[in-house]
Amino acid sequence: MNKQDRRDIRSLSLQEIEAVFEQWGEARFRAQQLHEWLWKKSAISFSQMTNLSLPLREKLREQFSLEAVQLRNVQQSADGTVKIAMELRDGRLIEGVMIPDGDRSTACVSSQVGCSLSCSFCATGLLKRERNLDAAEIYDQVVLLNEAALRHHGKPLTNIVYMGMGEPLLNYDQVMESIQRITSADGLNISPRRITLSTSGVARGIRRLADEQVRFNLALSLHAADNRKRNEIMDINRSNPIEEVIESLRYFREKTRQKITFEYVLLDRVNDHPEDAEQLAALALDLDVFVNLIEFNPVEELPYKRTSSVRRDAFAEYLRKRGVEVRIRRSRGKDIDAACGQLANREENSR
Repeated sequence: MNKQDRRDIRSLSLQEIEAVFEQWGEARFRAQQLHEWLWKKSAISFSQMTNLSLPLREKLREQFSLEAVQLRNVQQSADGTVKIAMELRDGRLIEGVMIPDGDRSTACVSSQVGCSLSCSFCATGLLKRERNLDAAEIYDQVVLLNEAALRHHGKPLTNIVYMGMGEPLLNYDQVMESIQRITSADGLNISPRRITLSTSGVARGIRRLADEQVRFNLALSLHAADNRKRNEIMDINRSNPIEEVIESLRYFREKTRQKITFEYVLLDRVNDHPEDAEQLAALALDLDVFVNLIEFNPVEELPYKRTSSVRRDAFAEYLRKRGVEVRIRRSRGKDIDAACGQLANREENSR
């Protein structure tokens, strides 16, 4: 059978694997062993599956493929941040980041190749969206970033954020399946409380998360608290205006009882004025959310600059005085291609 005709074994459920093994005359428990190799032990080849017989492994190789995501490039910052470019089975490129912070090691993973939202301050917006990632490709990023955490910092990942390339809620089913693989006892067994999904504001998707009563954390990439300004920097706001997104978040909070985070990248003289802080405070207090103020990582091709430390601190202090829980998230990886999408863009252009 030609390689292109073989189905990826990881696209099969346990029940489908059991059905295949039954046709082959294999014992049912062998399917469970294979399933554990795929999702619990993160095997990247059939030859690693040493408790399966050699004839069975050969038959698996003949009938199925197992094409794990491959490392393409690794950059390590002086602050310990590790950014990796990864190549998919079709040659397309994505990226992920491992961010150490004290006892924490956080993996930032991508959900799409490129992005269709074209936020004006985001390096990923310079890459056209080519396709969604499947659950296995998202899972592989976590495995590779965990290896990076162990190799560079001697400890495993503690947290995972879906904040890389792409909009997770525009790849809803595969993102949810990847989270199931990552959190389940027969997968990586990482607590859903240590996972955060960040959305640019797909109201319909947020309501769907609420109806499914997910147990992981939710963050909104807000970046401006009024429609006029948000329309200018985030095109998605034209189809999902702030009022609609806020109502979906309110619904999410009522259904799940979970606290929500606002992510807010500070752009110099764009969204860092006192009136911006006032509007953000009003939204944050209304929903009782936590606010992450994020330092902008400059991108050569984009016109924005990082807010000065004076304006940043004044902005944060205003929020605190209004009673908003706020944290300043310092820029990491300043000496490497730190901005989301920057490394993948550079790798793509080098071809």
